[in-house]
Amino acid sequence: MLASFSEFKFYQSFRIPVEKADGLRFLLEIEDENGKMRYIDDAVLLDISVSGFGVSTVEKIKVNEIMSASLQFKKMHIDLTGKIVRSFSNTLDDDRMIYGVELEEEKKLNRFLETYIKSFSADRLKECLVNSALTERYTDSSEGFEVFSLLLSLFKDITQYGDNEGFVENMLEEVVRILNANRASVFLINPESNDLEAIASLGVEKELLKFDYRKGIAGSVFTTGRAINIDITEDSIFNNEFDDKFGFKTTSIICYPIYNREDKIIGVLEVLNKRNQDRFTVEDEKTMRVLSLVFSSVFHQFAPVSDKSKIRSFSTPFDREYALIGQNSQITKLRGSILQTKDLDYPLLIEGEFGVGKTLFAKIIHYESKRGLAPFDIIDCSLPEEQLDEMLFGDESKLVAVHDGSIVFRQIEKLSSKLQIKLYNTLIHRRIGNCVYSLDFRFMATTSKDLMVEMKEGNFSRDLFDFINKTYIIIPPLRDRLDDIDCLVDFFLKVECKKHGLLLKQINSKAMKKLKNYDWPENIKELQTCIERGVLYNPRSHIISAIDLTDGILPLVNINSKKKAFGSNSYAIDNSLPLKYRVLLVEKEMILSEIRRHGGNKSKAAIAMNISREALRKKLLQADEIEEQLNTKKIAA
Repeated sequence: MLASFSEFKFYQSFRIPVEKADGLRFLLEIEDENGKMRYIDDAVLLDISVSGFGVSTVEKIKVNEIMSASLQFKKMHIDLTGKIVRSFSNTLDDDRMIYGVELEEEKKLNRFLETYIKSFSADRLKECLVNSALTERYTDSSEGFEVFSLLLSLFKDITQYGDNEGFVENMLEEVVRILNANRASVFLINPESNDLEAIASLGVEKELLKFDYRKGIAGSVFTTGRAINIDITEDSIFNNEFDDKFGFKTTSIICYPIYNREDKIIGVLEVLNKRNQDRFTVEDEKTMRVLSLVFSSVFHQFAPVSDKSKIRSFSTPFDREYALIGQNSQITKLRGSILQTKDLDYPLLIEGEFGVGKTLFAKIIHYESKRGLAPFDIIDCSLPEEQLDEMLFGDESKLVAVHDGSIVFRQIEKLSSKLQIKLYNTLIHRRIGNCVYSLDFRFMATTSKDLMVEMKEGNFSRDLFDFINKTYIIIPPLRDRLDDIDCLVDFFLKVECKKHGLLLKQINSKAMKKLKNYDWPENIKELQTCIERGVLYNPRSHIISAIDLTDGILPLVNINSKKKAFGSNSYAIDNSLPLKYRVLLVEKEMILSEIRRHGGNKSKAAIAMNISREALRKKLLQADEIEEQLNTKKIAA
């Protein structure tokens, strides 16, 4: 057994405190430098269990030293031999050291302890029972120091033996023994196959244990990072395919994630079937926390990366089919929101201007979620009402076809009022018409409009809005993260050149500067089209120059035909308008954006913009009056 696990076994065992008034006589001997046994006069027995005892002394003794002890209680006498597995002191200035001794023959103590415990008073017996049942580890400073010394011991073993063949298997055997379980496995991710594969297993050949990283209990722990401790009953929703395959009977599972030095989840530690109990205990959970740290230390250098990986953290962005490209802080927050929302079953509303990547975000949410292996579909809400009605509620409904998967309603604001009501009733009752079975899918919707405004103007159902707005994401426009253009251009160039079998092209510095000075009213979609044109128009040229962007017969970006910057307001850049009018129109877009950011609360928006609620109202009224006048003139013309 590894020294660290001997120490851990001693630490985990419940030891009975020994009191001076008990009359328990204790003598301790240790071998001196000449090979002779000598007594340690000041040795004090602190606690005792069937597997070892704790003793304090001012003597400095090395770990792994052998000790001989004599115990006498009333007419009973017993001689014991054990090995020191840990040493520590309660405080740094304490002269006395505490030693944990693991006994070589545990059974010898059973009868002795039985007699000793029977001598306890009723109150002391009750106290011992309560402590053994409810003891909370890692609560005070001295126990915190013990945990630190334990982890240090484990780390020393890992450093010394971690690369040796069979080390992980030996550790797994100790895990099963410590947790009193039947089986255990250590799984690591294979980024090439996107499978969790057993690299060590007890109870079944490890080569047979591999599965998609999103499947089962282990898959859930891997994808969410949340530990699981459950018991498996006959009516449990958990279905272990390995039970049928190998003839097992799984009754309980405890599973914890394993991390590498970059704090990425790279695998899981799974232990099955607590012996003589329905499930693993709270103390077992604490033990697993320590053990998962141990295995994380063993595999801290494991850094899986593959072009084939479906897992964002293990694949390079340029080679993923679905990826959020950029290093801007807003994109970083969006990546974090994927982890927060991907495994929720609540509806998700994704807001943002045309071309920002709302549908792409929905695809990432689906394929990285627990539903990622199930069907995925997109409904274009701009289709004719009759076609949509048949598609959603007909005999071959897409809502049924995506069972267990995800469905995205693109441009949901374009649904007719009739279909909005029909969809809401279907989502609430999870049934289509008189269908006897329940629908099960993740509902997502995208919109370029402010649905709260649409709802207040009577264009969108309040019931449907309240239902789909339970969780929502706002994707920022490209003009708010122009520093990401370098990354996006590199990505689109690589994709487009690879598609046409061309060598990788580049955009020169002047052209890049022009790209960053443009406002991209159609966002990333427009930038992608620009790069696609640049590659197609220049098949033989390695460099795409600035003149190709906006000038010439075939411009890559036709700025003159597009409105710039501030939202959808076509008057904001009209040079024929007085400056004060243009300023009011621009301010309106900024105010509306701030109101949306505060969930429609105008008072909060006013505070955020450092103006009064009345000033906000007046600015909006003035802008509306200007727009009305301009629209009237346009119609009259």
